[in-house]
Parts: sequence; C-alpha cells; structure tokens
Amino acid sequence: QMEDPIQLKEEGNKYFQASDYERAVQSYTQALKLNKDRALQAVLYRNRAACFLKKEEYGKAASDASRAIDINASDIKALFRRSQALEKLGKLDQAFKDAQKCATMEPRNKNFQETLRRLGADIQEKLRIQFSTDMRVQKMFEILLDENSEKEKREKAANNLIVLGREEAGAERIFQNNGVHLLLQLIETKNPEMILAAVRTLSGMCIGHKARATAILHYLGIDSICTWMSVDNEEISLAVCNLLQSIVDCLMGQGKEEHHGKEAAVVLDTKKDLRMITTRLLDMLVSKRVSGQGRDRALNLLNKNIPRKDLKEHDNSRTIFVIDNGLKKILKVVGQIPEMPDCLPLTENTQLTASVLLNKLYDDLRCDPERDNYRVICEEYIKSKIDPQNMDKTLHAIQIVSGVLQGPFDLGNKLLGMKGVMEMMVALCGSEREIDQLVAVEALIHASTKLSRATFIITNGVTLLKDIYKKTKNEKIKIRALVGLCKLGSAGGTDYGLRQFAEGSTEKLAKQCRKWLCNTSIDTRTRKWAVEGLAYLTLDADVKDDFVEDEPALQAMFELAKTSDKTILYSVASALVNCTNSYDTKELVPELVQLAKFSKQHVPEEHPKDKKDFVVKRVKRLLKAGVVSALACMVKADSAILTDQSKELIARVFLALCEDPKDRGTIVAQGGGKALIPLALEGTDVGKIKASHALAKIAAISNPDIAFPGERVYEVVRPLVSLLNTERDGLQNYEALLGLTNFSGRSDRLRMKIVKERALPDIENYMFENHDQLRQAATECMCNLVVNKEVQERFVADGNDRLKLVVLLCGEDDEKVQTAAAGALAMLTAAQKKLCSKMTEVTTQWLEILQRLCLHDNMEVQHRGLVIAFNLISAGKELAKKLVETELLEILTFIGKQADDAKKQHVINVARDCLAKCMDYGLIKPLSQP
Repeated sequence: QMEDPIQLKEEGNKYFQASDYERAVQSYTQALKLNKDRALQAVLYRNRAACFLKKEEYGKAASDASRAIDINASDIKALFRRSQALEKLGKLDQAFKDAQKCATMEPRNKNFQETLRRLGADIQEKLRIQFSTDMRVQKMFEILLDENSEKEKREKAANNLIVLGREEAGAERIFQNNGVHLLLQLIETKNPEMILAAVRTLSGMCIGHKARATAILHYLGIDSICTWMSVDNEEISLAVCNLLQSIVDCLMGQGKEEHHGKEAAVVLDTKKDLRMITTRLLDMLVSKRVSGQGRDRALNLLNKNIPRKDLKEHDNSRTIFVIDNGLKKILKVVGQIPEMPDCLPLTENTQLTASVLLNKLYDDLRCDPERDNYRVICEEYIKSKIDPQNMDKTLHAIQIVSGVLQGPFDLGNKLLGMKGVMEMMVALCGSEREIDQLVAVEALIHASTKLSRATFIITNGVTLLKDIYKKTKNEKIKIRALVGLCKLGSAGGTDYGLRQFAEGSTEKLAKQCRKWLCNTSIDTRTRKWAVEGLAYLTLDADVKDDFVEDEPALQAMFELAKTSDKTILYSVASALVNCTNSYDTKELVPELVQLAKFSKQHVPEEHPKDKKDFVVKRVKRLLKAGVVSALACMVKADSAILTDQSKELIARVFLALCEDPKDRGTIVAQGGGKALIPLALEGTDVGKIKASHALAKIAAISNPDIAFPGERVYEVVRPLVSLLNTERDGLQNYEALLGLTNFSGRSDRLRMKIVKERALPDIENYMFENHDQLRQAATECMCNLVVNKEVQERFVADGNDRLKLVVLLCGEDDEKVQTAAAGALAMLTAAQKKLCSKMTEVTTQWLEILQRLCLHDNMEVQHRGLVIAFNLISAGKELAKKLVETELLEILTFIGKQADDAKKQHVINVARDCLAKCMDYGLIKPLSQP
C-alpha cells in the first residue's frame, strides 16, 4: 500500500477522472489519514467533496467542503462545492451566501453568476410559498382557537394542520410561527378533538428532526406529556404515546449528526433527556392517578425502547438503569390483584405487558453478576411482601411470583425455590377466602409447567384443586382449578392426567370450557383460562371433533387470539394443533405391536376419530370458520408475545391446512401466504421447516404474482431452498423443487435470486436422484433456470459435468425427464455457441441421443431435439458438416419432406430450417419441396 499522501492524492485524481468515485474516495481518505500538511489536507477534503457530489451524498459533500473552508476560508472551489451540496439539501439561503462569496472573488465567472441568479429566484419562490404557508397556519389557528367557529370548519382546519405538520416545510413554518405555544393552547381547551389534532400535529413535527423534537420536549415538559398520556381516553392516550415515541426516536439518534463546519456545529446531548423520560415512565407505573390505558402506554414505551434491538451491541446501560431504578415498580404492577380494593387502575393486558417487560430486561443482561443482581432485587422485594400476619400482603408476593413465571421463566422457577413459597401456594388453595383461592390456583398453574414443581403439586395440591373445582360457585376460580388439573394431568402423562383428575368425562369438561369461552360477560382474563383448558382437553379425539362443530366457540377463540396475550396465543395454537392432528406421532412397527400383544402389554390404539377422514373433515370445518385469518393475525403479534414455540405450533397448523391442493387458494386469499414467510425465517428449526414446507405446497401450484405479490415473492425463495437438503424428506424436497420451478419460470430476477441462494448445486444433485419424481422436478427446474445468463456461464465454464448430465438425461426413458432435459439443452445451445461444440465432446453418446430425440414419438420432445440440431448447425460450418455426414441428415430430410400438417407444422418447419442452413453452407444441394 502507498504511504505517500501526495501519491494517494494523484491516484484519487485518476480514479475521479475515470468516474470511479468510490475508489477515489478511498484514496483521498487514506491520504487524509497519513497527511500532516494542512494545505494538502484542505485539497484532499475539497477533492473528496467533489466525489461525494458525484455520488449524490450531499451531506458528506457539504461536510468535507466545510472542513476545507475551515483550513482555508478563501478556497473558492470548496466554497462552490459546498454551495452545490447545500442547494441539493434544500438550504438555499446558505448556498446563496457561498455562491455570493465565489462571485465576489471571481466576478467575471459566468457559472457563479448563473448560480446566483438561479438561487435568488429559488429563494424568492420559497419565500412566497413560506409566506403563503404562514398565512394558512395563522388562519388555521384562528379557526381552531375560536370557540364560535363552525364545527365543520374546525374539523377541516384540524386535519389540514395535521397534514402540514407531517411535511418538513410545513412543520418548520408552524414551529417558527409560535406554533408550539398555540398547539399547547389547543390542548388546554380540554376538547378531545382539539387535543387529538394538536398532539398529532406535534408528533408529525418531531419525526426525523432531533433539534425540533428536543425543543418541543422542553417546551411542553415531560410531566405534562405523561399527564396527557395518563388520561382514561384510549385515542388521546395512544396519540400522546406516539408523540413521545417520535421524540424518543429522534433522541436515540436514528441518523448520525453531520459536521458542516465550525459555523454549523451544534451538539445535542440527549442522554439526560432520555433518562428523564425513562424515570417519568417508571413513575407512571405505580401512580394511582394514571389510567389503565396510560399504564399500558408507559409499559409499551419501556418495552420498545429500553432493551437493545440487537444483542451484538455492547451497551445495555438503559436496561441496567431501569433494573436499578424501576424493577421494583414493575414488580408492583405484576403483583396487583384486580379483585382487591387497593389495586392500581389496570386493563386486561397491563400485567402481562409488565411480565413481557420483565422478560425482555432479563434477556438483555450480559453476564451472571447482572442476572444475580436482578434475582436478588426480586427476592428482596418478595420477602418484604411475605407477612404471616397480613394475608393480603402475602397474596401480593404470590402474585408477583406468578407474574415472573409468565416473564423470565428460569428466574421465576428460582423464586419458587424460595423458602415457603410453594407451601404457601398450596396452603392458600385451602383458604376459605375466594381471593386467596383465585391467586393461589393461578400461581400453581404457572408453577406446574416445570415437571419437578408439578410433581410437588400433584403430591400436595391435587386434592385441594379437585375440592375447589367441585365446591366453588365462583366461575373464575372453577375454571382455573379445571385448567390446573388438566395441566397437572398433562405433566403426569395425558392418559394418567385427564382421566385421573377430571370430574366426569372430558367431553363434559370441554363443553363447560366452551360455554365459558362464549360468555362475553365474563372478563377476558377468565375466558383466557377456558382456551387453555381446551388446549389440554382437545388431546381427546371426541373433544376435538365436538369443538370444531361449535361455530360460536371457534369464533370466540379466534377473537381472543387477536389480544396481546402470550398464553392465549400459545393455547389457541395448541388447540388447533390438536384439532388438525399436526403434532408428531410415532409410527408403530407392526412386528413390535404383535410382540407387545403376545407379551400381554398395553398397546395404544388409534382413536377412530383420529383417522384421516375425520382429520380432513375437521380441517375443512376450520377453514370454513376462518382459521387462516385468525392465524395471520396471531403471526403479527410482538415477538415477546409470539414465542418461538407458538410460531412452531402455528406453522404445524398451516402445513395441515395446506394438505389439500384445493384449499390452498383459500389460504392465500385469507393472508396465509404472507403469514407463513416470517414463520419460515424465524423460530425453532422444526417450525421453520414446517412453515417452509407449507410455502412449498402453495408455491408449487399457485401463481406467484397472486400468492406472494410484489417483493414478497423474493422472500419465499430462501425457505424453499432450505428444503433442498438430504436431511429433509422426499416430499419436502419434491414440493420445494416444484415451487422453485414455478418461480424460475416467472422472471429473470427470480431466477437470479434462486442462484444467489446457492440452490444450483442442490438442484443438480437431485438431477442424479434415483427417485423418478425428484429427478423430473429437478430437471424441469433447471430447464427454467438455464434462461439466466449466469447459469449459462456455469455450463460454459471448464472443469464441470453440467452439460454432460443434461445430455445424458435427454437419453432417459422417463419421458417427462427427457422433455425437461431436451428443453434445457435447446435453450443452452441457442444462447451459447460454445456449448454447441462442447456438447459433441462431453460424451460419445451425444449423436445417438440427438437422433433419438429427433425421431421421438412425443412431438414436444421431437421439436426440442430438432431445435438442438438447428442450434448445432447454426453454430458453424465445421459442426454442421460433422452432422451432415451422419444419419441425422436422413432424419432431417425425412421430416422436412413431409406434407404440411397444422398439428406438427412447427416440427416440420424446424427440420426444413436445418436443411436450408446446410444449403447455405453448400454442404447439400437444394431439394424440391414435396
């Protein structure tokens, strides 16, 4: 590498003259690192600015030109380049000043004079528009602040103001014309419509502008913003939340600050503001003055902005700050009991959202000491709540453990190990107070997910749960006791569990769960437990059959699936997996079954309603009920709510739904194709495979433009290619190949995408397969891919047997393989003349195979063979002479002499074209047409 900055500058100049601006930038940058001379430094910055102008990176161009001017204020080239960059950035007044300086230095320069005239005219037009906008803004505020204005006029003015606030020019004019003060006046009117208009306008003004967002934050005050967000009005609370999110986005630096020289250097320290916002949001969590909606907004903002987006980033200081200053506040929210009089205002989602936040914070920790600190804070807080003399206080401690178990489960499991916690849960189940039973049963359900804990509960709490279920008249407690018994039964083995603990038949219990599910007068939290109960009970074949026939219950479940609740999503997905029998089953080996019967061991038999006919019937019923729309809605849930396990279950259901080709159009129409893409790209390995297979089934028979419109189709390629793997089964391989064949026939961009995903080697491997259908599918896929130039070049390249393989496949007995291979060879030889001569060298059988193609009974194969012959003849006289000296000439003559026939005219015409070409070469004499 060069170490002389002057040589590097000269090298950069050469690259610039050759229009290679990227390399020119690299040379100038390297020179700047090595250079110590200030005069040369100015030249290098000036030259790099010219490169950035050419690359249309105007911010960088202005920055470099400013650096050059900082060194030499009279650098006319740097001044003019900065003027050009600033003009492109829309900063016309600053651009005019620079152009004016240039014109003062060189008054006879026509270029400078023309630039000044153009900029002057542009500034005048901008001022005219600004004046017009200022008048419009003033008029809007007059209408909005006048209580006597007509309602229709006020609504129109409010909407216009919101639109103006979203435009950069409009937002700046509102800001410069005392707009923030006037918008604050609108908020203070306490008119909901005026408040919404003002908040939405402020939100638009903050987007993408750090300085303006900071000024608005300081003018309004974080306390006022949080107070507005705390109101019990969903629309206003959400609008204020969006405003605060816009401010936070700017403060967190979506784009880097650009340096425009000393005169424009403004540094905004945002850390203090961000910490202030975080502190105030944490305070909102425990304030009784905050509505349930407001608390949810605060939790959502913390969820979105505190944990790192990418765990590869080193800095998790925001999370550490929240744990040190707000973990106990989050735990207080989690520990609330809605049925108690001192409960904070909550919505149905508040506590689950708090559990999600606990989970995200725990996952964002980088090392064991940080996790230990988190655990210690939780343990100390729970201990402070346990008081044998105060049962209400102790209830809160148990509720906190229950909430943590719904968040960072491993931590929750450690908290269960605290002295007396499990015993306290079991003891509370035996309490006569309903509130004690409610909290304890719910905690036991969450605790029983871990088998070791389930064993303890089976031993100590089952009898209590049975008694509670049997005796209580409180529906909320009864349903939780039922789910607890089902869950413990599942932990102990399905047969053992459901039959051992259920009071009456599973059908009877499931009917009760469906009744609860459909009862909209019951709160969502309680109906959630009905779904979880069905998730266990649908393991029974009779239950699942009855369930899919219950239209109201299905619709109620689908509606609940739209809520932001991790447990509901998992339970709905589990119930659907059971109903579609899309869980993994072990295939029974007949010999082992006979052996087991002989030794008088119990052999589980398949329930009649688990046979294929019943499963198909249930799938059809679910499709008719709109299950695809429900699944598509579930897939859109936040990643903290839609776990990888839930994704896998949804993927299993989709695969079962796609089984019948006739249903795939319905699945696509209801958004199934779009929903499957993220499932195929993220989640468990099994889930991704299942989703990819479902995509392959759709891609194999659907029009890609309809099934995956726009850019979405390119996202499907990778999941399909992932199925071309020896670890996948033959059906997955086959349907993936069919999907890729369909895609590769649509556009060259799609063909290029398939090549970039490195699918070619796998497709070639399947062309060698012994399995006829796999070999056929792979060959058909290659037939479509060879239209692509990059694929053709791989065939032309030396040292590979690709062409040989295609030629040999043309000689296969399988007619479909032969057709596809002949098509590929016809296109290759038409596109690349080199391949024509190469074809005669790859195998000694080439001529025999070509003759067989030209005499084939299948007219489509025959036509492709004749096209190959024509391509070889057209490639050159020497190759044509080689063919004329063989029996191929007789074949061509025989076909060419045939009488015109509409059905096979295309075949006859190609033969005649071959003969005509040979005549042109003078290899044969003209013959009379028949």
